[in-house]
Amino acid sequence: MTIEDQARSRWATLMGGGGAQDRTPGKPQQSTLPAPTGVFAVSGRGQVSVSWDAVPGAIGYAVHRADSADGPFEVVDHGGGDVLAVPHGPYADTTAGRGGWYAVAALETVTALGPVSTPVPAVDISQPPMVTVNVGSDTSPLPRVWEAMVGSEHLSHLLSAEVTGGRLIGEELTEALRRVHDELGVRTVRAHHILGDDVGVYREVGGEPVYDFSRVDRVYDAVRSIGLTPVVEFGYMPRDLARDPSQTVFTYQGIISPPRDWDRWYDLIRAFTAHVVDRYGLDEVRSTWWFEAWNEPNLSVFWSGTTEEYWKLYELTARAVRDVDPGLRVGGPATAAVGWVEDTPASADFISTHVYGTLPLDLRPLAGDRPLLWTEWGVTATHGNPINDTVFAAAFLLKGMHSASGRIEALAPWVASDHFEELGRPQRLFHGGFGLLTVGNLAKPKFWALSLAARLGPEELPVSLSGDGANSLVSAWASRYDDGGTGVLLFNSTLDHSRTAGEPHLHRRVVLRPGLTAPHRLRMWRVDQTHGNIAAQFDGEWPSPTQWEALAEADRLDESEPPRRVAPGEDVTLELPNPGIVFLEFRPIPTRTG
Repeated sequence: MTIEDQARSRWATLMGGGGAQDRTPGKPQQSTLPAPTGVFAVSGRGQVSVSWDAVPGAIGYAVHRADSADGPFEVVDHGGGDVLAVPHGPYADTTAGRGGWYAVAALETVTALGPVSTPVPAVDISQPPMVTVNVGSDTSPLPRVWEAMVGSEHLSHLLSAEVTGGRLIGEELTEALRRVHDELGVRTVRAHHILGDDVGVYREVGGEPVYDFSRVDRVYDAVRSIGLTPVVEFGYMPRDLARDPSQTVFTYQGIISPPRDWDRWYDLIRAFTAHVVDRYGLDEVRSTWWFEAWNEPNLSVFWSGTTEEYWKLYELTARAVRDVDPGLRVGGPATAAVGWVEDTPASADFISTHVYGTLPLDLRPLAGDRPLLWTEWGVTATHGNPINDTVFAAAFLLKGMHSASGRIEALAPWVASDHFEELGRPQRLFHGGFGLLTVGNLAKPKFWALSLAARLGPEELPVSLSGDGANSLVSAWASRYDDGGTGVLLFNSTLDHSRTAGEPHLHRRVVLRPGLTAPHRLRMWRVDQTHGNIAAQFDGEWPSPTQWEALAEADRLDESEPPRRVAPGEDVTLELPNPGIVFLEFRPIPTRTG
């Protein structure tokens, strides 16, 4: 059996054989929250939009459905995996079509679900499949949450001279990180395995610890040369320090064991931190670096120790980092499925956790005024899922970024590049890899979605939406440019994985009222099945040299239609498929004089 086969077999065993069944966040707890009030369900074409009044102290909500008022009520399962909850309403249920009865329960923590609200029927108000978007005039700074962070394969991959699909791994991963920095504005990268034996940080000679940071320096120098700074995720365990080095994960055999000597773990973390501070400067490391303790310790696939042993590891790690300088930022618990967040020590400088398949929950009631970093997030946690290469995933990314805007510090898409080898290297170009970019650095729809978000101006404009699926299916993000122009990002998205390939009943006509008071030039870009969808242009294992050239030529997002003039007060009407994204840029037309 190959290393790849061994890794896949162990992963399937520990994860229950299907992707996320082992993502247990913790023991059930008693909630003190009341049932939501103001629940209202409106039946439209192909969906039911459910809304409710916010519950103070809630981090999210679980939407329940039944065929009758008598139940039984079950949480709507949109197929995303980790946590079947959303941070706010309205919620578009596209799993059952029209009708039914709905109720909502609030989450105090991810394991503390409050009582279910009084059920309400889905009301059919017979509105046309259309959404009207009105853009307001008041401005506020636009939080560019997509710029904060991206995930990556273990960073020693940057040093690899091997190939995948005939492409140089290290060279292309470096270019992928450069591209997300230059084109998307990303500032920080988070990755696993910086303490792995392939980096060679720690070994014991004659029973005594020996440190070697030379490969760490090469990795971090490369990251910084791109313009990025790292999230230092301390893991996995060096072999010579592991209590049980046979406990591993992934093809690179990251050791998931606790240390056999806790004092030596402390000394290693302190020495590592002191080294990067000495090399890169205290001011930079204080202000732009983050230090995390381990990765997803609430999963047995990533931590073979007990819960108590993880928190001991966390406390020692935090103390070692702060012993170098108390101003350095260290936090966690970097858990799967929002687990253990409520148990994080008050001394943590930030809260970090992960979720897949849904929008990031609103953890402000648990975090207080500490920064919130979602250091892994994506449409699915399942390796090789075709959904990762789709327009559905692109619209999902925008839905999450828009939801998170203004309430969290970072939402890191997992990951930048398909040069990724957790369960083995890619066997074909479009294989359902997690990357924003393919092997060969072709932009997937997900990359183009964030590229369009990057076109938004520095000031946010308010929007109001009305119609069938307003704010639940169809969302709008509007901005003001320095020259007085307006940028509007529209996207039509559902969380329902059964609609990945698209659903005509969820398409909407959008009437945009940009509120222009002078003539403007309109340019438009789209991401849908026929725009920005590189996977539609190749079906095979690996391209030939000629095919690579053709794909590279196609790796661009052209304007979807010719520019045109828009008069003051004029509406813009367009068709928006589901899934689908459109960006409209309005620039003032200079007035002729003389």
